[in-house]
Amino acid sequence: MSRKRKTQTTGSEKSQKAAKTALYWLVLNLGMLLLAAGVYFFKAPNNFATGGVSGISIIISKYVTPLVPWLSQTIIMNAINVLLLIVGFIFLGKGCTFKTVYCCLVYNLEMFLMGLIIPTESLPLTATATLPEGQKFLEFMLAMLLTGAGSAIIFNCGASSGGTDIIALILKKFTKVPIGYALFFSDVLIASSTFFIFDVTTGLFSVLGLFIKAFLVDSVIESIGKSKYVTIITSHPELISPFILNTIHRGFTLFEAEGGFTHEKKTVMITVLKRGEALKLKMKIHDVDREAFVILTDAKEILGKGFRTTIN
Repeated sequence: MSRKRKTQTTGSEKSQKAAKTALYWLVLNLGMLLLAAGVYFFKAPNNFATGGVSGISIIISKYVTPLVPWLSQTIIMNAINVLLLIVGFIFLGKGCTFKTVYCCLVYNLEMFLMGLIIPTESLPLTATATLPEGQKFLEFMLAMLLTGAGSAIIFNCGASSGGTDIIALILKKFTKVPIGYALFFSDVLIASSTFFIFDVTTGLFSVLGLFIKAFLVDSVIESIGKSKYVTIITSHPELISPFILNTIHRGFTLFEAEGGFTHEKKTVMITVLKRGEALKLKMKIHDVDREAFVILTDAKEILGKGFRTTIN
């Protein structure tokens, strides 16, 4: 009987693990798609060079594409990404992870396919006969939202789209240069150069976009990773604990306490849950123990099993 139950539990754990893995890759690919769409449809056509490989390729294409029409910004960016991947393999070896290679290749492929569906000649998307340059502010907002959200999703999955991140990894391996400052400084140089290469308006959009994207990425990452710290004060822990353990598949800590006013004996249960899990638990407690006192607070960073296991 125990063996059969153990086999059923193992099968359930495997199916849950497979579902989590499938969801992980689905979310990662969604992030890649948002990033590619933001760059191809909105950043590149308007020359919003906010840094990174996309910014470098926008600047290079300004001078190269008029001389060699088939060498578009997308092709230049793909070539730089592939070159950086090769450099990454040479200097980093296993440090250039499978996720980085996968994201870089998918990113390049998506950009190429978008070019087949909607050629660059049809961009910007908001362009009309009376406004050939399109609605620049609208395009700018869409560029920042899509690339910011896409980058945040990718980072939250513990992956990278390659590009200048590979340079950062190489610098980290061989120097003591603070990587965050080095990358930010290079992005500022790229964005600032658009004042001279394009025009003042494009330069202002590029510099503004650099800072907006930085704040947007941080905000989205924080929102995605936010969990709930749940404190439950109850007289019936036996009605709540099976739901936490067997349905939500989380652990909890409990201890006995005494009411300060009534001196009634209570049990305090503490657990940390994802937001969706916290909502399910709140509804369950409402059904089985309406006398329970429940406190939910935001937990921005959690280290431990089931959550983050490394210190950033």
